[in-house]
Amino acid sequence: MYAIIQTGGKQYRVAPGDVLRVEFLPGERGDEVVLDQVLLVTDGDNVQVGQPLVPNATVRTQIMQQGKGKKIVVYKKKRRKNYRRKQGHRQLYTALQIGEINL
Repeated sequence: MYAIIQTGGKQYRVAPGDVLRVEFLPGERGDEVVLDQVLLVTDGDNVQVGQPLVPNATVRTQIMQQGKGKKIVVYKKKRRKNYRRKQGHRQLYTALQIGEINL
């Protein structure tokens, strides 16, 4: 059984037991998060596709970790103009463990 969910403006394919890194969600480690934007649920031959969401479908998850991703460097330069800008960024993320998919 797996589902396709939407969170943080992105779509993810999840199955029970998976660990998933998503955009930052508020909460503490060990808290339960219920994701209700489910786009598709399949269980073998039975496939339910939402238009756009599957009604009454939820995915129960547990927060495993709150953290920051790897640093990326944003560097801007214009040649012959003595224009240089260097900026770093670390994106916040939440690691979720997928529990159960409910219909």
